[in-house]
Amino acid sequence: MIAAAFAGLGAAGLGLLLRFLSGKRLPRWIIPACAGLGVLGYQIHHEYTWYSHKQLQLPDSAEVVSVEHGGAFWRPWTYFFPIANAFEVVDQANLSVTESDGERLVEFIRYRFERHYVDLVTHQAYLMNCASQELIPLSAETRQPQLSALRSLDDGDPLYHAVCNAG
Repeated sequence: MIAAAFAGLGAAGLGLLLRFLSGKRLPRWIIPACAGLGVLGYQIHHEYTWYSHKQLQLPDSAEVVSVEHGGAFWRPWTYFFPIANAFEVVDQANLSVTESDGERLVEFIRYRFERHYVDLVTHQAYLMNCASQELIPLSAETRQPQLSALRSLDDGDPLYHAVCNAG
């Protein structure tokens, strides 16, 4: 919020300077118009750099497995250039690998980052059978598999490759 205010003040100062250099031939409304454009420009820049900024904050062992892009009607430019609204990450340094009946089982946590007025981070523990490519969520309290949510992944799924081809 403070950065947006200073971007607006800086742009308003630029508008004031342009009006002064033109010998006051530019209309007075150029100053608040420049301030508004400065705030809008900062907000657009902030929205489009959120994803790359969050990636820089992740550890080197974290791998992004999915990114959700979207648009909004009050931001018409996002239909042409969608912004990242959410992404999911697997930390490969914290994979727990076990063998059961000759099949490789990997327990991991998938983190989900969502862009809101305050960033939202959620996590869910999963168990992946790398041989059958089956993914099952684990309950938060007991770490027991939730069999009703079992699903199979495709060969090209980034989550499958991040978990089963790690290390």
